[in-house]
Amino acid sequence: MKIAIYSNSGELSKRVSVKLKQRIEQSQRLEIDDLSPDIVISVGGDGTLLSAFHHYIEIIDQVRLVGIHTGHLGFYTDWRDYEVDELINSLENDNGQSETYPLLEITTKYLDGDDTDVVLALNESTIKEISGTLTADVYIKDQKFESFRGDGLCISTPSGSTAYNKSVGGAIINPSLKALQVSEIASINNRVFRTLGSPLIISPDEWVKIIPDIHKKAVLTCDQQVRSGRPIKSIEYKIAEKRVAFAQYRHTHFWQRVNNAFIGVQDDSI
Repeated sequence: MKIAIYSNSGELSKRVSVKLKQRIEQSQRLEIDDLSPDIVISVGGDGTLLSAFHHYIEIIDQVRLVGIHTGHLGFYTDWRDYEVDELINSLENDNGQSETYPLLEITTKYLDGDDTDVVLALNESTIKEISGTLTADVYIKDQKFESFRGDGLCISTPSGSTAYNKSVGGAIINPSLKALQVSEIASINNRVFRTLGSPLIISPDEWVKIIPDIHKKAVLTCDQQVRSGRPIKSIEYKIAEKRVAFAQYRHTHFWQRVNNAFIGVQDDSI
């Protein structure tokens, strides 16, 4: 089985990566292959795993991800830095087991050209103004839902619902549900301007289109990375056909992950 190692620049991550590479090279069943791997091991935190996801985005439906965290507890990372030998043993006895999560497909059209940009997000996408207030019309399945005014909008996947979406008051969604979520970022609600003021859970047979005010400078992000500074005509969000796969050598219940990440109280009943 072919393995790629994707690490951040931290000293502990570097040491773990060196040990991983040595153990893989000693194995009769595993080999290093950064170009066309079967498994991508991310060494760092959730940010590193997101970077690995986008690095291998062209073949993301052909690989499985594994996360080793070397700092704070990562939501996507099942393994600790001191468990390299245990992980190698699991890789050598791999039988293809995996858990898949929905992805967000983002289609952007621009005012300064006829080209269309299509990208995938593992966590979320946001649309904001460079400065000032975002003004945009929000459509659900081509029907206008509301005119939004505020700092911005966050559109997230179920697995990404625990990230930026949670910090702006969105709900946490189990990744077993094929849905996307739209959460407001500091919306303006008064006698003149009015939005729903609550997160929206969108089903897989629906989509969301956002049309920003053409007189303003909206900025689009994908997993916290700025996609383009070009004037945006429209952005459409839907659940992607592709899914991301994580090699599932350990079963950690989703709500146990949530408990561990945000509450920190162990409960055997979860």
